[in-house]
Amino acid sequence: MKKISDIIPKEIAFPFILLSTCFAMWGLSNNMTDPLVKAFLDIFDDLSVAQTALIQNAFYGAYFCLGIPGAIIARRYGYKKGVLAGLGLYIIGGLLFYPASIMLQFEPFLIAFFVLAGGLSILETNANPYIIAMGPEDTATQRLNFAQSFNPVGSLIGLFVCKFAILTKLELVNAQKTDGMDAEALLSIQTEQLSIVMTPYFIAALVLIVLWVLIATSKKMPSVKEHDQKAHVGETVKELVTNKNYVFAVIAQFFYVGAQIAVWTYTIHYITGQLGIKNSEAMNYHMIAIIAFSIARWVFTGLMVRFKPSTLLVAAALLGALASLGVIFAGDKMAFTGYIPFVGESPFTLGVVCLISISVFMSLMFPTIFGLGSRGLGEATKIGASGLIMAILGGALLTMLQGKLIDVFGGADEAAIGAATAKSYLVPLVCFIVIAFYGVYASKADKAQEA
Repeated sequence: MKKISDIIPKEIAFPFILLSTCFAMWGLSNNMTDPLVKAFLDIFDDLSVAQTALIQNAFYGAYFCLGIPGAIIARRYGYKKGVLAGLGLYIIGGLLFYPASIMLQFEPFLIAFFVLAGGLSILETNANPYIIAMGPEDTATQRLNFAQSFNPVGSLIGLFVCKFAILTKLELVNAQKTDGMDAEALLSIQTEQLSIVMTPYFIAALVLIVLWVLIATSKKMPSVKEHDQKAHVGETVKELVTNKNYVFAVIAQFFYVGAQIAVWTYTIHYITGQLGIKNSEAMNYHMIAIIAFSIARWVFTGLMVRFKPSTLLVAAALLGALASLGVIFAGDKMAFTGYIPFVGESPFTLGVVCLISISVFMSLMFPTIFGLGSRGLGEATKIGASGLIMAILGGALLTMLQGKLIDVFGGADEAAIGAATAKSYLVPLVCFIVIAFYGVYASKADKAQEA
């Protein structure tokens, strides 16, 4: 049985902590952003569900656009400078929320989300393989899962910030709206709404400046560079596309991120529609899901001591597919009242329980697919990592697809949107089936390697 010192040797402990903080910080931004898709419907009355999903298009589209540049930075200058470049762009994106809030239009927020997420793309392209490369190769997947376990910690912070600093405040401001208000009063309310959205991102950018300085000045960060600093993008891509395991991993990652972002983006749509509650109240259930996700990631990381990552991936994907079926077909079944800590007695249905359980099964997928797909890539790892990060484009495309399905199936009221959202969970269902197939493929590769 491997000890923690086998996974994280003492000499890399401090750099590991700094990088794990990066994992937490991009979890914070991701999970502050997902619920805002619903919130922007209240801020800009002329937007449809699919149009507000453009936030996710901008966010995860940036991952696709900046993945290769992130890999080139890593190849030429090393992972440390790549991490600093990503954090720098992340900071700029957060600061752009201030002018966006002043302009009182939806599009400047899309630009801010794009720049911020572009920084995250470069950051993840460098931080994930950096964690893999900084320690022993035989514990790489476990080390990455361990580092990724800090991601949902940031996610939880992001959800608390979104609930109490954004959604709750927005509801108080929205309550000031009345029929027949003049244009000047409505403009004043919208100004206040956008200021509420802007503030957490701006503050996060200021905090990140401190993290950037700590990483930049740390002399303990390992130097991981190639024998030459040329990008070799064309040659490396040709090599990668002939690697069946890598190609399948990129496909699986595309569908995984699509599933995760779609599930979390439309959680509030589903719960407000099914239970007839407010956005801020629906956030209580979303936080339960992220807490379950966080705990499950630690549990799965521990299980990897006894079970192969590929085996756990198959099991989690199949259970995720089963839970998605529950969301689709059991939305209003078995209604009951349960207890939520710090909230009290709250309504539940079988569909809501299935929705929350999906997060449990998703918890190990991203780092496990990343680790399995990175096996044996050698010097192609940096460019290969960019492909696995660019696959995050699935979060933009599949979330938009699910939003369009909601528009097609739904109506104007919350109940109709809730029913339509249930049907739209066909998208995550298909995603989990694809992931299960990759897990089976990786498991067969494990057995072949052992033979």
